[in-house]
Amino acid sequence: MVADALIYHPAVAHYNRFVATTLGRDKALRTIQYFSRFLAWYTYRTNQPASTVAIFDATKKNFGSVRKAMRLGKFVEHFKAAAVAADSKTLDPILKFLTVGRQLGYAMYMTFDAVAYFDTAGIKKFEGAARMQKEAYRAWLAGLLCNIAAGCYVMYQLQMQEQSKKNSSDGEKAVALKTIKKDRRATQIQLFSDICDSAVPSSALGYVSLDDGIVGLAGTVSSLIGLSAAWAKTA
Repeated sequence: MVADALIYHPAVAHYNRFVATTLGRDKALRTIQYFSRFLAWYTYRTNQPASTVAIFDATKKNFGSVRKAMRLGKFVEHFKAAAVAADSKTLDPILKFLTVGRQLGYAMYMTFDAVAYFDTAGIKKFEGAARMQKEAYRAWLAGLLCNIAAGCYVMYQLQMQEQSKKNSSDGEKAVALKTIKKDRRATQIQLFSDICDSAVPSSALGYVSLDDGIVGLAGTVSSLIGLSAAWAKTA
């Protein structure tokens, strides 16, 4: 009876829907990967045994490699999204430009990252692998910066809409303001996630000086935000 209650519990069904999605599995693995990166740094800085540090370092590397394999071919999705955004007749011109830039950035990131994966996995070693990985980080950062700019632009638009609604006598003003508040909250969360994510390529490229602890925590936070969103989508 107890076993049946557990097996048929709605939470179990929700979990099964979640892990059945590539996005859900990726976000779960990403959270572990970046938290392991933080723990590898933390255990090293606190003079823990080398064997303990090695566990977290290996977890970080292995889960990162698994995620790279899962992303193979995903660049096609982003190239298509860029084309769809470019062809849109209703999208705001500024958002259209930034959306195309973001999708192209992510597409190039996935392309370069896929090429570098074959070297990282030991399938085919080649001299240009390090350069490919560096170009992948540049493309990822470019995509993130486009998304950050888009988020700031949307926040500005929402502020203008809110001000306009507050000064109006529209009978549906309360509903509109509630919608604006909800949209602002979602935009703020995504903006914060993108800023956290930008720490990873910025640090890898040497644009900012951040240790693995900060990068690991930033990646963990953005991963948890993505994990929460993926979980909510499968509710």
